[in-house]
Amino acid sequence: MNIRLPKENKDQIISLVKEYFYNERSEEIGDLAAENMLDFVIKEIGPYIYNQGIKDAREMLEQKMMSLEEDIQSLEKPTLHNRR
Repeated sequence: MNIRLPKENKDQIISLVKEYFYNERSEEIGDLAAENMLDFVIKEIGPYIYNQGIKDAREMLEQKMMSLEEDIQSLEKPTLHNRR
């Protein structure tokens, strides 16, 4: 998976990774180590997260389509064949 983040976002995430290591592991890591960690997460873990996002979007869209179909059916006018 080839995700390209804008430099501003990537720099912000690198800072978060460094902060995480410092707060959770009492380790100070540099920008390069944090960037390598980010690259690993994007390459190896990113596809799982992306695929789940796609699955969630598909389910939401299916729900919206069912609701839309019900709304459209409610607009139908009765005819001789379905008045009974």
